[in-house]
Amino acid sequence: MIETTGFDRTFPAALAAVARAEFDYDDGEGVDFEPYDAFDSAEETTDWLRNWTGNHELDGDAFRVFGQDGTGGLAALWCVRPGRPLVEQPVVFLGSEGERGVVAANLSDFLWVLADGLGPLEVVEFEQYEGRVDPGLTELAERHAATPRRSTHDIVTAARTEFPNFSQEIDALCR
Repeated sequence: MIETTGFDRTFPAALAAVARAEFDYDDGEGVDFEPYDAFDSAEETTDWLRNWTGNHELDGDAFRVFGQDGTGGLAALWCVRPGRPLVEQPVVFLGSEGERGVVAANLSDFLWVLADGLGPLEVVEFEQYEGRVDPGLTELAERHAATPRRSTHDIVTAARTEFPNFSQEIDALCR
């Protein structure tokens, strides 16, 4: 069952820094990620989740949407750790064609994924995490991350081990 941490919508400083960063799509060879400079509103998130799942009884309280890919797939903090701050919630991706997955166990680890030159879509869509290290995003992660640098493979493996039922929980919401 998806639980929420309340109604906190304060945009973390690390995400504000990500929103100011440049992402090089490089004609499909780079990172397909467009960060927002604020979370989607509760109303927008609820509307999106209802449309994505076909379940009009849901609200979007369990998600804080902070970016998208070029097709409209969304990156969000999944508020599944009750009582913990937003920066300690896992980062997930829900694609426009039903793709979904846990990207990182927390915002700090997500910063290291970005530093490796990978975005949420690339982590969910591909098994090989071969990005191009981005010096600007590496510096951003060094300033904002509270976790040590690890490889994207290790970050994703740990997150998916901790949250193995994410996809099934999303399936259970769908109608």
